[in-house]
Amino acid sequence: MATAHSDSNDSSAPAFWSDVDRHLVRYGGTFTPEIISSAEGSFLRTEDGRRILDFTSGQMSAILGHSHPEVVETVRRQVGTLDHLFSGMLSRPVVDLARRLANTLPDPLQKVQLLTTGAESNEAALRLAKLATGKHEIVSFARSWHGMTQGAAGATYSAGRKGYGPTAPGNFALPSPNTYRPDFTTPDGTLDWRRQLDFGFDLIDAQSTGSLAACLVEPILSSGGVLEPPPGYFAALQEKCRERDMLLILDEAQTGLCRTGTWYAFERDGIVPDVLTLSKTLGAGLPLAAVITSAEIEERAHERGYLFFTTHVSDPLVAAVGNTVLDVLERDDLATRATKLGDQLRTGLDRLATEHEVVGDIRGRGLLVGLELVADRTTKQASDELGAAVTRRCLALGLHMNIVQLPGMGGVFRIAPPLTATEDELALGLEILDQALTDVTKGKSA
Repeated sequence: MATAHSDSNDSSAPAFWSDVDRHLVRYGGTFTPEIISSAEGSFLRTEDGRRILDFTSGQMSAILGHSHPEVVETVRRQVGTLDHLFSGMLSRPVVDLARRLANTLPDPLQKVQLLTTGAESNEAALRLAKLATGKHEIVSFARSWHGMTQGAAGATYSAGRKGYGPTAPGNFALPSPNTYRPDFTTPDGTLDWRRQLDFGFDLIDAQSTGSLAACLVEPILSSGGVLEPPPGYFAALQEKCRERDMLLILDEAQTGLCRTGTWYAFERDGIVPDVLTLSKTLGAGLPLAAVITSAEIEERAHERGYLFFTTHVSDPLVAAVGNTVLDVLERDDLATRATKLGDQLRTGLDRLATEHEVVGDIRGRGLLVGLELVADRTTKQASDELGAAVTRRCLALGLHMNIVQLPGMGGVFRIAPPLTATEDELALGLEILDQALTDVTKGKSA
């Protein structure tokens, strides 16, 4: 059963932190004040012996937990056999993984390219779409995150746009459907997403030069605050794309491969994207990504000279890991497990909402859940300070949580434990979060 945790001081290794200050580029936010020495399952271990429950699966990637024994064995075996090749050479792990991924997807998604990161897979998807359509304009959500490479960054609006000069021309933002903070409302005050979608495309049509190539969106906007568009939204969005001869690209970096309770989040909406990108969860923490599309689109792009030739395209080492990830997901029925654990997590968070007035909203699906904190539940007043304080207190009590803070929104915790987490580990995380909320709101935190 869950047990209470005591406080612990931050790691104090002066030479280590001095090296951090002198030699590391700061690449976003602040570094967590702990030196992590190892990880196993749902827990991290610090250099000074603390165990920290990881409620983010690393960077929302380690869906099988840390150091899963079958992944470890695959890496050991494969790295000693075949690790890396010239980019034009192929190996069995690569072709096996491509075939198996295609078999998890509906027609006509059957052509696969294996890459490394989410940004890289989105970059490749955008190049495919532009080449196949002969157009260049890209639409994405106003709170999107698709990566830091040029094309992906141009389609990212939640952060990182200031100070870098102009992005590629033809990037347009579509209003993000936020059911908790609706901008277009029905008479009963709920989000009028159809009117919002119509309005968004009216603006896009007004700005477009007639060269709309694709719409790149996440089924659940994770860095945008774990926003889940309502049922029906994506079918309507796909129709908007078809009316304009645009391709629909779905970025399932965080939602793909069972995390939301189905193999792919788009299954809920009864649609099939023209292009699908996978990354984080595919490698279960290792750098592996995929772009998947139809034979028709691939053929059209190939005929026009599609080029995305990278150093680590079709690498056998990570492809072998991807095959092991699929083995475990299938054998252990982790989609069903994500639904079951997600229900437990949601029930626990609902209980916290009844006990803590600062909990404004709970949203998401399966084991990707958002909890939005507010200073005032009635006005939905945001409070960055509250979110930061709860995050610090959780860490002090032994729970790693990630909070995203965006203009106009309160702090939103992205809760994404491994699909292999136990019921007791979820209960422990909820207990620590409960304690942290109590301590912060009552002024007891250090």
